[in-house]
Amino acid sequence: MEADGGIGRADAARRLAGYSMLAGLLAGLLMVPLAWTAGVGARDSADWLLSEPVDLDELKAPQRSQILAEDGTLIATFYRQNRVDVPLDKMAPVVKQAVLAIEDSRFYEHGALDTRGTMRALMSNLNNGGEAAQGGSGITQQYVKNLLYMNAESEEEKQEAVETTTGRKLRELRYAVAVERRYPKDEILEKYLNIAYFGDGAYGVEAAARRYFSVSASKLTLNQAATLAGILKNGNFYNVRLNGEGARNRRNVVLDRMAELGWITPEQARKEKDKPLVLKLTETKNGCTESKAPFFCDYVQREILDNPIFGKTKKERERLLWIGGLKIRTTLDWRTQNAAHKALLRHVPAKNSEKKAAAQVLVEPGTGEIKGMDVGRELGPDGEPGKTWINFAADASHGTSVGMAAGSTFKAFTLAAAFDEDMPIGERITAPVAYSPTGFRDCKGKDVSDTTALRNSSDGEGGRSFSLLTGTWHSVNTFFLKLEKEVGLCDTVKMAKKLGIRRADGKPLQEYASFTLGFNDVSPLRVAAAYAAFGARGKYCEPIAIKQITRSDGKKLKVPSANCEQVIDKGVADAVNHVMSGVLTKGTARGLSLGRPAAGKTGTVDNYSAAWFAGYTPELSSAVWVGDPRGGYKYPMTNVCLPTHCGGPVYGATIPGPIWRDTMVEALRGVEATGFRRPPSYFFRKGSGEDKVRMPDLRGLKPDEAIDKLRAMNMDYRISSSKEHSDRYPEGTVASTDPAPGASIDPGDSTTVVLTLSEGPEPHEGPPPHEEGPFTPELPFQMTPFQVPFLSR
Repeated sequence: MEADGGIGRADAARRLAGYSMLAGLLAGLLMVPLAWTAGVGARDSADWLLSEPVDLDELKAPQRSQILAEDGTLIATFYRQNRVDVPLDKMAPVVKQAVLAIEDSRFYEHGALDTRGTMRALMSNLNNGGEAAQGGSGITQQYVKNLLYMNAESEEEKQEAVETTTGRKLRELRYAVAVERRYPKDEILEKYLNIAYFGDGAYGVEAAARRYFSVSASKLTLNQAATLAGILKNGNFYNVRLNGEGARNRRNVVLDRMAELGWITPEQARKEKDKPLVLKLTETKNGCTESKAPFFCDYVQREILDNPIFGKTKKERERLLWIGGLKIRTTLDWRTQNAAHKALLRHVPAKNSEKKAAAQVLVEPGTGEIKGMDVGRELGPDGEPGKTWINFAADASHGTSVGMAAGSTFKAFTLAAAFDEDMPIGERITAPVAYSPTGFRDCKGKDVSDTTALRNSSDGEGGRSFSLLTGTWHSVNTFFLKLEKEVGLCDTVKMAKKLGIRRADGKPLQEYASFTLGFNDVSPLRVAAAYAAFGARGKYCEPIAIKQITRSDGKKLKVPSANCEQVIDKGVADAVNHVMSGVLTKGTARGLSLGRPAAGKTGTVDNYSAAWFAGYTPELSSAVWVGDPRGGYKYPMTNVCLPTHCGGPVYGATIPGPIWRDTMVEALRGVEATGFRRPPSYFFRKGSGEDKVRMPDLRGLKPDEAIDKLRAMNMDYRISSSKEHSDRYPEGTVASTDPAPGASIDPGDSTTVVLTLSEGPEPHEGPPPHEEGPFTPELPFQMTPFQVPFLSR
């Protein structure tokens, strides 16, 4: 037997010459009707039969594609046919023997047409003699038949590929002749074993081995190999899982045929036939619904299916993904993804009784790489509890979501526009309790004023003066409306666009006075990417999910670029970072610090219809949305009861903020912290922007006590190297401060409080005091005996 060895191309050519006359004769006989119709003879028919089809190179066996995480681990598999190609030397020898024994034992002895096998099958059919051990088509013809069927585009073409007609047989034979000319026998057998259908959705011997026995093709035993070979006759009828008895009987036929050919002994065949069929099934998951990162997977899938970079038509792109055998290396970081998923479910469980949902996206500043994306539900029918087809984290083009109003997270763009126009941090604006935004014009110059009085949300305040710093910390609506008017509505809109903000439904941003209050519907992905630009000191990168795509032949495909660009001045970004860092320590999100430099902004949408938090470090940016998929205005975030919040309204810092904090702490664990840069000094030309305070009286306090008070006020301090005497304040305590107690100071400017310690009272001048002894009164003069009685009187 030559199943383990091929033949040379010279041998193949000689064999082709030997059967070409037979092929020509057969073609002439079979194509007589065609010749009469077309006016050609048998010689022309034979020439056609032996000519190579022009589309031979285009016919490829469908391959399954894989979406991989950044570290190369599997996210999801896509296939129309579950197939894993392996070389012939990675298949157990008994596999080749079993398949050849039952399908084409003379494979290495004949060319494209096995005349003996064909005549035997023909006679069997004429005599209606029942089932034959072998079919009339050899391995090469079966390979061609499978290949043509798998490349059929329509149902009509598929039917044509399998119909029992003279024309189909001749077409198959023509391709088989070309394949035998082009490839050695071993390569043809390899191709066949990688394309043949083994039932239960398994195409190719490797997929079949994994499906039925949970082993690779190289580890198959004789019994398992004979079982798989038996399935080839009818992948449905002899399916091992569905028809164990039929599969066992067919396996025994294969074993008997191997013994008949002398490839195994009769004793081996008998022993193997006595063994039961033992299955160990493995399910090969297909598509995003089976993925551990389903919404990120769905995002990548939609990127390939909808981006023209991957094909001119939708059909081309679908074929590329589902049968192209792609290795799609993505940007996903499992630690970040798992941290996001865990945090979302902790605060907003997938099947919560309130029917609320949450979504989060994490983007790396400076690269645009999406490191995590989750919705906290399973990907599936919206009617089923805890499932949804809608990716609330992405735009409509990548998840069918039309977006959600972003609330006060948009105030960051007005703040950035103000700094872009060199407005100082200490610039103050009086924010009224209510404000009617008049005098606003959009980027086309149209008056978009509104006579409706807008008020501050319940997590803001008004009725006094705020700086850019404190107005942001307290998220004062009327302050930002007046700031937007001073900066210009159009400039604010342009700033948002520079930072990649766009409506989730793909329509242009709406430009009205309340733009800064975030009424436009956007996705968490867009907000996270915009805030990432602040973390990258003004460099905006278009969010990307794909790093590299490799085809099955090893060639790399072009993938979308992040197109990173410096869109705002570094100093402007530094100023934004400086101000929004305080939101986490002194503003609406105080208490959500990460223990490392971070900045962020809360977003409570009008009427509590949703809540947001967007925050970032120089290493990672994230945006979190929490709301109701049924509609936020109809089902507001009030009086909801979730695991970490029950009763009362939900603000940006109530649920979204803790989700953000929990995710970021875990995702950044072990990552070296980087600080934000101090803004240029000209931004402080009107002070730090913090409200002035009175210098407290620290005199008499121990140094540690005084320092604690200064730290609580965010004041810098130092202890003087010199000390001073004090009769009032004990040694080692604070004797004086500079500035003096009661002085008006700006806790955020460059003032450093100097603490001078007491060294106790100043010592007395003169001779040292007498040593203690018996008391002796001091008399003013020397007394005489005469005087003593007189004194006693």
